[in-house]
Amino acid sequence: MSLGHACVDVYQGAVAALLPFFVAERAYTYAAASGVVLAASLLSSVVQPLFGALTDRRPLPWLLPVSALLGGTGVALSGVGDSYALTLAVVAVSGIGVAAYHPEAARLARQVGRGRHTAMAWFSLGGNIGFAAAPLLVSAVVATGGLRASPLLALPALTGAGLCVAALRAVRTSTPPTVPDRAKELAGETASAPARTGTASAGTAPASAPARTGTASAGTAPASAPARTGTASAGTPPASVPTADASVPTADAPARPSGAAARGAVGADDWVSFAKLSAAVVCRSIVFTGLSAFLSLYARERVGEGQATGTAALFVLYLGGAVGTVAGGRLADRYSRVTVVRRSYALTVLAVAGVVLVPGPLLLLFVALASAGLYVPFSLHVTLGQDYLPRRVGTASGVTLGLTVSIGGLAAPLLGAVADAASLQTALAPLIALPALGWFLLRTLREPDAVG
Repeated sequence: MSLGHACVDVYQGAVAALLPFFVAERAYTYAAASGVVLAASLLSSVVQPLFGALTDRRPLPWLLPVSALLGGTGVALSGVGDSYALTLAVVAVSGIGVAAYHPEAARLARQVGRGRHTAMAWFSLGGNIGFAAAPLLVSAVVATGGLRASPLLALPALTGAGLCVAALRAVRTSTPPTVPDRAKELAGETASAPARTGTASAGTAPASAPARTGTASAGTAPASAPARTGTASAGTPPASVPTADASVPTADAPARPSGAAARGAVGADDWVSFAKLSAAVVCRSIVFTGLSAFLSLYARERVGEGQATGTAALFVLYLGGAVGTVAGGRLADRYSRVTVVRRSYALTVLAVAGVVLVPGPLLLLFVALASAGLYVPFSLHVTLGQDYLPRRVGTASGVTLGLTVSIGGLAAPLLGAVADAASLQTALAPLIALPALGWFLLRTLREPDAVG
């Protein structure tokens, strides 16, 4: 799952990595270049919650390989032809592919990891590795062959589709149902199970029977097993194995809720806390998208050394995220998630200020700090959102992992217009205030009761 995520999210990082080449080869203005970011984000922002709602209704595992191929195809075609409209269209297709992937992938990652913070952190790490690899991949392909070599960028999509298929096969054979799925299953069992008042036929546990005192028949536990109530005929499981009536307790299995009680065990949705979290993630998204879109160009202005400096700065921004995501999961296991997220936003305020205001090579140090501040809470946003909306895990994943991340692209054209009218530094300066606003929104959040 994590490697497949890397092969999909490389295309989110690739869009930003392609911008300097669009500016150099096609003479795009900053506003035109940021329009490419908007094209990748706009439709993605709209459709991702829809995919999340669909995955809440029923699993859509086939979306994973299909969306990986779709995301790669769009970016691979972005360098073909000089038409600005065509470039926007194919990048938008790539954004739809990425949007379709995340809700279902996050649902499966939660299922496989059984709701553990570290498991979601490893899944998110894959996406961040893909982001980090994007500047290197794009530079290796486009810096040597020009934009017309962009079809080679489809290779990760082919690999990712294969990994998704392999992961789905593994999940299908080894993963128990999630809490919401199990609740639905129990409710269905309760509704369909017939009343048992008499004796049971072969393969059915009897409702009542004298204590076992004799020998066991074929298929039952040996006579040396501890005494249990009820006898078993051929092919009947021992009494300690749960039967279809899962709400009946046994010596080895406690009672489990059924029907409405099972659904109530999932927990209530906390929309107020989820809205505050989502608003904070939007602030984070605008900062991250703004840096992603213009950091490569800005680093060349502030540090010099041409394209290599821009690629290095973008690589540091994305690579620091790979480390920060894993650190976030481990810190959340030691401290509360909300505490870790709040402190990360506070760090981001100082780090972004350093990126915007400090000249020379020290800029790269502040890029690394900004990366940590932006990425440490990345996977925690997802698990918090899922725990605030335990009945709508797909919707929560679609919003926290997709919509609020993609929506940052909506601000990119505004930043580009300011950069054209004034300077890149002037355009990036407002990004310092946004993490502070996110911290303020998170001040009153409480840790939810984890489900899963």
